[in-house]
Amino acid sequence: MSATVADDESSSSAAPQGVVARLRDRFGHLVKELGKFGTVGGIAFLVDLLIFNLLISGAGTPPLIAKTISTVIAASLAFVGNRFWTWRHRASNGLRREYVLYFFFNAVGLGIGLACLGISHYILGNFWPSVFQTALADNISGQFIGTAVGTLFRFWSYRRFVFIDAAAAPPTPSASVPVTKGD
Repeated sequence: MSATVADDESSSSAAPQGVVARLRDRFGHLVKELGKFGTVGGIAFLVDLLIFNLLISGAGTPPLIAKTISTVIAASLAFVGNRFWTWRHRASNGLRREYVLYFFFNAVGLGIGLACLGISHYILGNFWPSVFQTALADNISGQFIGTAVGTLFRFWSYRRFVFIDAAAAPPTPSASVPVTKGD
């Protein structure tokens, strides 16, 4: 019976290590990608924040136009960082294809950020302009809330559609192998 207890103890102490190893094997690459994506995104966010504030404060640019300009510049920087660092281990399916898809999904992410900014500045600002039509409110709604929600969407869409893992891509049927319904 003592051998059984010893076997049970060794297997129970090994089980958590096995679970940790399996989790690390399964999600380790995702954690690394998230870290790199976050670093690139953090740098792009700072560029976006700086340009946005320079445009609304120094140049007097309307908030939605300033946000659009700052996002396009930051997104261009982020594309380079994501393509050549975050997802460099993934085979490129054509830089042109990736660039077009990247900016399409960035436009959707920009729309999310602009919606947050527009709701705050123009809709809520009609009711309480001293609070919602300020640079602080524009930064909170456009730069922080809008960017956070847009970033979640961007990570998912870039990973799923833009920088596709060639190993995970579904195989395309070969022209030399006939496909029949009975197979």
